[in-house]
Amino acid sequence: MASAWDSVLSVHRWIVENGDKRTDPWLLVYSPIPVLLIFLGYLCVVWVGPRLMKNQQPVDLKAVLIVYNFAMVGLSAFMFHEFLVTSWLSNYSLLCQPVDYSTSPLAMRMAMVCWWFFFSKVIELSDTLFFILRKKNSQLTFLHVYHHGTMIFNWWAGVKYVAGGQSFFIGLVNTFVHIVMYSYYGLAAIGPHMQKYLWWKRYLTSLQLLQFLLFLLHTGYNLFTECDFPDSMNIVVFGYCITLIILFSNFYYQSYFHKKQK
Repeated sequence: MASAWDSVLSVHRWIVENGDKRTDPWLLVYSPIPVLLIFLGYLCVVWVGPRLMKNQQPVDLKAVLIVYNFAMVGLSAFMFHEFLVTSWLSNYSLLCQPVDYSTSPLAMRMAMVCWWFFFSKVIELSDTLFFILRKKNSQLTFLHVYHHGTMIFNWWAGVKYVAGGQSFFIGLVNTFVHIVMYSYYGLAAIGPHMQKYLWWKRYLTSLQLLQFLLFLLHTGYNLFTECDFPDSMNIVVFGYCITLIILFSNFYYQSYFHKKQK
C-alpha cells in the first residue's frame, strides 16, 4: 500500500515539476488536484442535482441566462481577438508552430489567453447547473457531460505544458464557434418569440462538427511531419476529436434526420 502511494506521489511530483514555469503560479495550473476536485464535484452535481430537483419546480433563470450567455459571448470575443492578434503579430504558422517558452510580451500574451481559454471551460460547467435547475434533464446527455467534463483536463494540460504554439489554433477556432453558440443561447433565453429568428440551429451543430474536423486534420498533419511540438499532445487531441466527431454526428443524426423520419 505504501509503495502504491509512493508511486502516486512520485507521478504527482513529476507532473507539477515538469510544467511551464511561466504558468505554474497562475490559478488552478500548478497541480492537477484542484481540477480533479472540480471534475469530481461536477459529476456529483450531475448525479445529485436532478434527484434534488425531482419534487421541485423549475427555477426561473431567464435574466441570469441572458446575462450569462451574452457575457460568454463577450469573453469568447475577447479570447478570439487575443488568439488572432497575438498569433498574427508573432508570425505563427498554421502548419507547425512550436511553443515559445520565453517571457517576451507576445509569448506571455499568448500564454495568458491560453489560461483564459482554460478558465472559460471551468466557467462553462455552469451550463450543466442551469439545465439541472431548470429541470431540462433531457439535455444532460452523455455528450454534454463528457464534453464539458473532459475539456477542463485537456486545457489544464495545455496551459500547464504547451501554453502557445500549435494550441493557438484550437483556441482560435473554438472561441469563434462559441461566439456564435452563446449568441444563439442568449437570443433563445430572451423568450419563445425569438424562435423565428433562430432557424439556424442545425447549422450551429454543423459548425461544431466542422471545427472538430479541422482540429483532426491540423493535429493529424503534425503527427506525420517534423514539428517541434509534443506528439503526445497531438495524439491526445487527435483521439479526443475522433470521439467528439462520433458523438456530435450521432447527435446531429438523432436531432435532424431520425426525428424528421419519425
